[in-house]
Amino acid sequence: MHEYENPADGADATDDAEPDRIVIAVVRSGGIAGMRRRWRAEPAPELTPQWIALVERCPWDERIDDDTVGADRYVWSIHARLHSQQLEQVVPDTHLQGAWRELVDAVRDADPGS
Repeated sequence: MHEYENPADGADATDDAEPDRIVIAVVRSGGIAGMRRRWRAEPAPELTPQWIALVERCPWDERIDDDTVGADRYVWSIHARLHSQQLEQVVPDTHLQGAWRELVDAVRDADPGS
């Protein structure tokens, strides 16, 4: 069982002044050193439709079991705020594929601190 880690960067804070604001945050934990890495994307309004499509393709309600055994594996905690909707999922590294991989890669590429 994995715990959700809030990205501690305001990604899940509600802000009534910006109801169309989209924020996606990814936290990767685990690995050999157990270090956490964080990425965040807050797309410009003209990119909103592309990001909404990325987020909506992910199966947020799916129950994902970590069926792999082994140390030093990554776990991805993914949080998205789409308008007033809050979405979160923990994805083991072995399940980071398809829509989840596309979303994580897009957030990592969009983060200016990467």
